[in-house]
Amino acid sequence: MNSVSPSAVQYMVSGGAHDDKPSAQSRHHNGHGPVPDGIREGSGEPDEVDRLKAKFMSAWNNVKYGWTVKSKTTFNKTSPLFLLGQSYVFNSEDEVERFRQVFVSCVWLTYRREFPQLEGSSLTTDCGWGCMLRSGQMLLAQGLLQHLLPPDWRWSDCHPLSDVDFEVLKPRSPSRPAGMSLPSFSSSWTSPIPQRDLSSGSGESHRRTPEQCSAASHDPQVEALHRKVVSLFGDHPSAPFGVHQLVELGKESGKRAGDWYGPSVVAHMLRKAVARTAEFHNLAVYVAQDCTVYKGDVMRLCELPLTERSESGGTGWKSVIILVPVRLGGESLNPSYIECVKNILKLKCCIGIIGGKPKHSLFFIGFQDEQLLYLDPHYCQPVVDVTQGNFSLESFHCNSPRKMNFSRMDPSCTIGFYAQTKKDFESLCSAVSEALSSSKEKYPIFTFVEGRGQNYGLEGQSGGSMDGPANIFSCNRMSRNNKRGSTDEFVLL
Repeated sequence: MNSVSPSAVQYMVSGGAHDDKPSAQSRHHNGHGPVPDGIREGSGEPDEVDRLKAKFMSAWNNVKYGWTVKSKTTFNKTSPLFLLGQSYVFNSEDEVERFRQVFVSCVWLTYRREFPQLEGSSLTTDCGWGCMLRSGQMLLAQGLLQHLLPPDWRWSDCHPLSDVDFEVLKPRSPSRPAGMSLPSFSSSWTSPIPQRDLSSGSGESHRRTPEQCSAASHDPQVEALHRKVVSLFGDHPSAPFGVHQLVELGKESGKRAGDWYGPSVVAHMLRKAVARTAEFHNLAVYVAQDCTVYKGDVMRLCELPLTERSESGGTGWKSVIILVPVRLGGESLNPSYIECVKNILKLKCCIGIIGGKPKHSLFFIGFQDEQLLYLDPHYCQPVVDVTQGNFSLESFHCNSPRKMNFSRMDPSCTIGFYAQTKKDFESLCSAVSEALSSSKEKYPIFTFVEGRGQNYGLEGQSGGSMDGPANIFSCNRMSRNNKRGSTDEFVLL
């Protein structure tokens, strides 16, 4: 089935959080809220009425979340924007082009419809309930891109940015109302512009010629890896990180297709999915316990036995994705942690944050000023058959970057990091610890400690329950004393 171009649809910039508490009558039709048991547990094939309902639900979802309404996202030309550890200042077309290539190269995973029926239900779409699963998939996909592809890889077919403005935002003055901006250059450039070598760790990156850039982008082997990463998240039962497999893993913690998932539970589902995929024997996923990363547990997880070291090039070390479920406040985000979150998103080792706003999951990948940059999974697209050799990649990449205020961020989230080597892990511990120290709160978001946790050797590696106390542990005293819901209640839509 042909994919749908993300450039053909738009986000809506809203002034407040979405109200995702529909009436009982509307739940049956639009997919918001838990899926009724009669639909979720049905074992028969979906009939024509079910298919029509799914199409209507998809169309209503896309209207509800603004995909059919045009609006533009404004970026400040004078303030740095941070995306996946890189800084951009939009004072030239070259900088915008560099940003475009990186943003559009991110894997974008959204609701899909008309995929093979989920086992134990009659569901053929995750529209209305699977947004946290999609956000988790995007975080894992970003980790796999860093694990498998060159650090300067860019998708060769990425499209121009859509519906964005770059302006000089001026402070309030007596002669100009607040929010007034000075218009600037257009947001759509299609001509190839030399990009910076992002593999350099220094602030002064070397320029590459257009010929070098083109050669790297069109390397057939690298593009085959890109396509392979996307196919791992396909919407069919055999895809190791697809919705079908994640739903099966969720059953081990009492979840079913159509249920809502919290960011912590999804972190453990991703850990198990990677552990059960044989082709990633050189990659491990570690999930922090009680807002604590135990270095001894990570070392034990990543150090290879002597018999396996030849396969890893003699390094004796598995690359690792570290997932840290946290709660940044009580009922709402504690403003004291905003600067800390910014410093974490500035790090190259950070691969994103599974989070969102209340009842609305998003995947955060950067920020500018007081606004988070994100990818939104709430667009329902037709399924793409990734088992076909030349399947379309267009619907797996987004060219419409969007932002939201930090103040609207839900406090429940999972932060992701990637370290390729042991030295990278040691650098990660140092850099993240420094970023955590920027918090104005007495208690940090999470900590790194030497030694091992009491339970990780049993639960973390044996595939035990996902619902241990680490999953909903609150990291600061304020949120311990305030009333709050479980992280599972956070992610509805």
